[in-house]
Amino acid sequence: MSEETVGPRAAWHVLRRRDFGLYFLGNSASATGGWFHNLAAAIFIYRLTGSELLLGVLSFSQFAWVLVLAPWAGALADRFDRRIVLLWAELAATALSFLIAGLAFAERLNEWSVIGITLALGLCAAVAAPAQQAIVVTLVPERDLSTAVALNSMTFNLARALGPALAALAIGTIGIAAAFTVNAFSYLVLVAALLIVRTRPQERAVGKVRLRDSLVLLREDPRLLAYLLIVAAVGWASDPVNTLAPAFAEAYGYRDTVGGVILGAFGGGAVCAAIVLAGRTAGSARRMAFTLTLLGGGLVLFSLAQWLPLGLLFVAICGAGYLASNTSATTRLQLGVSESQRGRIMALWGVAFLGVRPLASLLDGAIAAVAGVRVAGVVLALPALAGAALILAWPRLGRVRARAAASRDRRSSASRYGRASGRGR
Repeated sequence: MSEETVGPRAAWHVLRRRDFGLYFLGNSASATGGWFHNLAAAIFIYRLTGSELLLGVLSFSQFAWVLVLAPWAGALADRFDRRIVLLWAELAATALSFLIAGLAFAERLNEWSVIGITLALGLCAAVAAPAQQAIVVTLVPERDLSTAVALNSMTFNLARALGPALAALAIGTIGIAAAFTVNAFSYLVLVAALLIVRTRPQERAVGKVRLRDSLVLLREDPRLLAYLLIVAAVGWASDPVNTLAPAFAEAYGYRDTVGGVILGAFGGGAVCAAIVLAGRTAGSARRMAFTLTLLGGGLVLFSLAQWLPLGLLFVAICGAGYLASNTSATTRLQLGVSESQRGRIMALWGVAFLGVRPLASLLDGAIAAVAGVRVAGVVLALPALAGAALILAWPRLGRVRARAAASRDRRSSASRYGRASGRGR
């Protein structure tokens, strides 16, 4: 692919690659099915309890394992075949999804069994996450990596655009149990794709693999830490839309199932951003500040708007800023480390992006319970806006520090000259 090929043509070029195209298809189906579970579980619990706090607990259960398992999941992805690690994790998730569907059909489901099975699905996702991100490198040439990373992010946001709306339709027509069943079959599509794709030979880590080695890498290259902090801000600011969508729907005066439309608008904005970004590099610091502003500003405006069509426009802008910021930082992370380190650095990515989500979910659920969902949305947008401001201010702060250091050097030189002159006299 030539450097001039950007936008939809670049995306199509990468999607036509046999192995990446199959993986993209399977990953998109699985991610879309995941939204059937997410929305069905949230609506089931909200209808049963009416508790925004339990919605936060549900989201916490989905992502809590990422914080606990990051060292081992990253090591698995670096020491073993990432395709096989991912395959076993998806098979376990398939079994759990059929279990919750069976319980729902048998009318044996309650809020705690939903949270418990979601916690187990989160365990599978935590094991799979580093391999799921790092495997992309083995499916495309390095020159196509930035496009592949954007498209890999797009799978989740294409799912976000289609999944919630389709899930809301399914829940309203065929019921919550059927929605859980759709999710179970969607995992099988990804399993089939993983059985078919061919990956390039993986440069595996040798000897004892420790997460501490990657932490040393962050100390040696502070830019990697900065990218991880940006990813964390993105995960934090996107959480209110994901966690509180049914409650936001009611705040706008609609039924809880309209939460699927809100999630779809967010995902639609993200998909548009992925297509526009295809073939482009990770972008400048100013562009990253701009996309973080889109994310945080879009969330604030969505939270404060009173008319749903306007709110959907703002949440779509928020989704575009979310994908652009996450893709830029993730691409820089992938290209900034060696192949044998990618599993562990993407485990740190998982901690930054998914690991903050349990804390964010509990926080925005608690704020929503006390002060309302609109206040929760505004508060959770602040890290993204603060990150944008810091990126813009950093060069100026650097110049200030440089001038201060130069001034100290001049004073020190003058002092040494004065002492030397005194000794001469």
